Amino acid sequence: MVPHFNFSGLWIVLFVVVLTLTSTITTITLVHSKTNAPEVSALNIMYSSLNSPSKLDGWKSSGGDPCGDSWKGITCSGSSVTEIDLSDFGLSGSMGYQLSGLTSVTYFDMSKNNLKGDIPYQLPPNALHIDLSENGFTGGVPYSICLMKGLKYLNLAHNQLNGQLSDMFGQLPKLDELDLSFNTLSGNLPQSFKSLSSLSTLHLQNNQFTGSINALANLPLDDLNVANNQFTGWIPDELKEIKNIETGGNSWSSGPAPPPPPGQKSTRANRHSTKGAEKSGLNGVAIAGIVFGVLVALAIIIALISRRRTSPPSHFLDEERLSQRRPFTPLASQELSNDSRSEIHKDFRELKSTDSSSSIPVKGLQTSPSIGFKPPPSDRVKSFNNNEYVNHMNVKRSSSVHVTCYSLADLQTATGNFATGRLLGEGSIGRVYRAKYADGKVLAVKKIDSSFFQGMRGADFSESVSNISKLHHPNIAELVGYCSEQGQNMLVYEYFRNGSLHEFLHLSDDFSKPLTWNTRVRIALGTARAVEYLHEICSPSSVHKNIKSSNILLDTELNPCLSDCSLGTFHQHTSQNLGTGYNAPECTKPAAYSLKSDVYSFGVVMLELLTGRMPFDSSKPRLEQSLVRWATPQLHDIDALEKMVDPALRGLYPTKSVSRFADVIALCVQPEPEFRPPMSEVVEALVRLVQRSGMNPRGEDASASRRMDDYDY
Repeated sequence: MVPHFNFSGLWIVLFVVVLTLTSTITTITLVHSKTNAPEVSALNIMYSSLNSPSKLDGWKSSGGDPCGDSWKGITCSGSSVTEIDLSDFGLSGSMGYQLSGLTSVTYFDMSKNNLKGDIPYQLPPNALHIDLSENGFTGGVPYSICLMKGLKYLNLAHNQLNGQLSDMFGQLPKLDELDLSFNTLSGNLPQSFKSLSSLSTLHLQNNQFTGSINALANLPLDDLNVANNQFTGWIPDELKEIKNIETGGNSWSSGPAPPPPPGQKSTRANRHSTKGAEKSGLNGVAIAGIVFGVLVALAIIIALISRRRTSPPSHFLDEERLSQRRPFTPLASQELSNDSRSEIHKDFRELKSTDSSSSIPVKGLQTSPSIGFKPPPSDRVKSFNNNEYVNHMNVKRSSSVHVTCYSLADLQTATGNFATGRLLGEGSIGRVYRAKYADGKVLAVKKIDSSFFQGMRGADFSESVSNISKLHHPNIAELVGYCSEQGQNMLVYEYFRNGSLHEFLHLSDDFSKPLTWNTRVRIALGTARAVEYLHEICSPSSVHKNIKSSNILLDTELNPCLSDCSLGTFHQHTSQNLGTGYNAPECTKPAAYSLKSDVYSFGVVMLELLTGRMPFDSSKPRLEQSLVRWATPQLHDIDALEKMVDPALRGLYPTKSVSRFADVIALCVQPEPEFRPPMSEVVEALVRLVQRSGMNPRGEDASASRRMDDYDY
């Protein structure tokens, strides 16, 4: 008999073997090509933000393996995404908010699509080539570009970008090609253009740039196009030697260019000064000019020495430097043009006159300034015209430090011997009491804990008083006086009847109504301006180290005033303010505070304004106790965001304004300090929010939100 074989069973066995081998091979492939998790997450968010287009084969809104599954437009090296090329795919929407997670991407091309909105503040941080041209992007050029030190190519042409260029080009030594053409960018070219030592191609045509192009004179350019702008002045001779240059459509000055200032050689002369001197030498007119210049310089030096001997020392800006500063206001109704800024400068006046009969120079204070001022970034002068605020929103100036020296007995009487009933609050470095005088004057007295002066010199307190007294800004609590007697050290401030932002948000009562959305934005912007003043106007920069809602006081119109400024000397001796929910992840000890940790703390305050929640609330479910951890993942989810908004607002807020507010928060509370924006950028973002929302700069709900008048105790 012929043996019978079961062929069907054999086929089943073979099928199982093949299936097993295929599965094993696939598993091995996945193991070796599994994409890094942060990059997968960033691409998932990007896909969703692009409205999940079907033409992006392989892409997913959650999970997936871009490298292993060969997602459309993605190039990998091992498990890292190195290139994203989605040019001319007809994409719409935006690119998402997590591009900073694409740390291995060096080539990023999203050109020739229909992308809208602002360019994300975060772009792939190590990119060498970025092309976002021919889209519909609005807003400004993101400041985070200054962090991309390896960037070689940047093309943002043919969009709808506007505003002025920030001074962001100082750390881009490898940038070879920059194209910003066909936008509506305005203002002068930033001086940091001078640092673009490798730039060979620069296209700025068809914008609204103004001023001169002298900043480009020394660049190694081979291709320059500045046509169809509003440039003025003369084209530097150095630029006329460029092979490809287009300069038409501007308002260039006619006639020969003026000579450089006395004692200063032109850029061209600097290049050839040695050869020129060897060939021509000095003629008699030049020698006479040099002699005359030396005599003038000597006269100026003698005048300065004489003035220094006869005039009191000044710790503040002189009139000329003051005229370069911009007024600070809590809200914006419209952006002023360059021509109208000069009118605003005329409005600078004293915030209040100094009464010599009741105000005396601080005893024991050093006469040399430890806090001065530096002019604000020249590339982002944004002022707002609102006559209602002219009188009390100007920056105070003074020729000397004058604060009242209060006696201990006087303050004891005014505070009822620092009675518990007069206690306003307790901070990380001491308690604050309410002092009331017979004439009705009310002040706030911060009594600094004596433990902070163990091992410290008495001069430290005097120096702190000196520093604080020099801070004059409409959104910073004004120092009225001080007391230093019998081991007691106190600071006396103006008193705010409306209390603090913390009280309004978290301790509301029958006498106060919820803050409206417009007022919350106004409080955020005013506070941001105060921090910007500390960070970017004061010289040296001042780190606050304790930004929180209880340190944001509200005046009768609910304008914010930041308190506890220039008390870093004391905060660095304590850790009591750590772990409250306001501190950045890197601040594990007081010495770790920085300008960027202040930005983080400010972002937490903005979260409070948005949600009405405290930074840390142990009464909440465990996953909701930390406000930042709970809120951050939801800030870019429209549906989740609506559920996060403070219920006290009862839905009375513009959705777009809330969304933009949340975008600013997301930038501020990032865990990595280097990715948090400077406060000037935060101010700009809030200003744009106000402008787009068309908010009324008046404090429309101030009267409705005031607390009861104070009663005697």
